[in-house]
Amino acid sequence: MTTRRTFFLAASAAAVAAAMLAATGCSTSSPVPMTVPTAQSIARLAPSGTVSLTETFVGGVGAGQGVLTFRGQTYPFKLLGTVIGPGSVSRLEVAGDVYKLNNLSDFPGPYAQGTGPVGVETSGNSELWLQNKAGVIMHLKGKDAGVTLSLGRDEIIIEMSQ
Repeated sequence: MTTRRTFFLAASAAAVAAAMLAATGCSTSSPVPMTVPTAQSIARLAPSGTVSLTETFVGGVGAGQGVLTFRGQTYPFKLLGTVIGPGSVSRLEVAGDVYKLNNLSDFPGPYAQGTGPVGVETSGNSELWLQNKAGVIMHLKGKDAGVTLSLGRDEIIIEMSQ
């Protein structure tokens, strides 16, 4: 009975998160890129800046915060994300380079995130590739702790903090 209740709560949280993201323009039908950037796609590009972020997932929804460093200035941001799949109980801490960022206004918004293969992801090292509809790419590396059941593709929304 406890397993069923946990699954039901995770499914409910995922449904709420999907509704929230759809209302803000981030869903699998949103205009985010469907291809995940790779090392080859940024091979000749110089980084535009750097970013670090922390995100905590419970069920199908994640929330977190981060800092973008761009043109010598730091810009804090918040993020909201979903795991496409049954859900997660995990914490992610990553940092890395930002590419193709020409204007600060191109940074916020929905990003598609390729997180890896379909299935169970467990604690360890993480490498994330994210891209938004403006073409901004983030290549992030770090650590994650917990367990995620994913269909291999997740989405996040970045909102600049005041």
